[in-house]
Amino acid sequence: MVIFGMYKNIHKRKRCFVVKFGELFSEEYLEKLGFSKKEMYAQKMVSDVDENDVVDMKLKVLSKRLQESKDGKKFLLLTLADKSGEIRAIDWFNAAENDSKVKVNSIVKIHGHVSSYMDRLQINLDKSRDSLMVLKEGEYDPDLFIITTKKDVNEMYSDFMAFVNSIKNETLKELINVPFSDDKFVEEFITSPAAIVVHHAYRGGLLEHTLGVMKLCDAISQLYENVDRDLLLVGAALHDVGKIKEYKMQPYGIERSDEGELIGHIVLGVEMLDEWAKKVPVLSKKTLLHLNHMILSHHGELEWGSPTLPKTLEAMILHEADDLDSKIGQINSLKEKNSNSTWSDYDRYLGRKIMLNWNKFEV
Repeated sequence: MVIFGMYKNIHKRKRCFVVKFGELFSEEYLEKLGFSKKEMYAQKMVSDVDENDVVDMKLKVLSKRLQESKDGKKFLLLTLADKSGEIRAIDWFNAAENDSKVKVNSIVKIHGHVSSYMDRLQINLDKSRDSLMVLKEGEYDPDLFIITTKKDVNEMYSDFMAFVNSIKNETLKELINVPFSDDKFVEEFITSPAAIVVHHAYRGGLLEHTLGVMKLCDAISQLYENVDRDLLLVGAALHDVGKIKEYKMQPYGIERSDEGELIGHIVLGVEMLDEWAKKVPVLSKKTLLHLNHMILSHHGELEWGSPTLPKTLEAMILHEADDLDSKIGQINSLKEKNSNSTWSDYDRYLGRKIMLNWNKFEV
């Protein structure tokens, strides 16, 4: 009767119906009732969770740790996430069992209640063994976990190619067109992320970040004398190209590939550039060496992952532009995730808290 009553008011309470009862019916049946796939998977996002909420959520496992209290009771600490943010969860009842079946990057369905512990929200899993269930691909909506750039990809790529076409050095233009004349490569380039967590960590992030770096390099080249603009633009376009191989998009989000783990995007990028250079016999060894140096040094510091420090004018400009665009990307991401806050929490990548909203700042 309850379900029938909700069905009579389906147009008024459609979302509520799906969230509460959607899993009682087949996907085909719900589609006949007019529900979209996205509505069938509807759930509260991490960013919307409040203290005292009772939640049923599908979340990605970022980390897990089986621990033991002072009185010898085992408990499982989990860091869970969707694309809106992260939240801690704790299991006091089935800790060892759930630890054995959950892996990092698993998608789990959890049931529990939300409390606050040390000024942080956490989900306390219920006693039932069904309070944590590992899901298979097809049992969850990847859109819960995969973020896509908010900018127009076609427009960004058009701007990117405008910079490429503005290169006057015919040899460098021939070199850059080797990969960007390949449709498969272009598709990978415009859909790849630029990171897993730090900056531009979403589908289309690599294109967005690369274009941002190119814009900065182009502007800087016009402010200072003796800058080789063509070389700088090619270096900017290719500086992170190895990330196409370093990262891969999975239904549960971004994952580092085996090549990414073992070699990393900097060396992968140099290897890719060397292969493309073979198709441009007129490219001098001197120019190729300079481009290799720019890719190898663009992180700027040895402790930041650069095999070498920037030692040319163009390499220095590229590093500073890359660093600036990544930091702006990080700050913008913090603002989106904490739109109602005055300050961010301490950010370990930026090494500081960030003022997010001057309108809320009181002197």
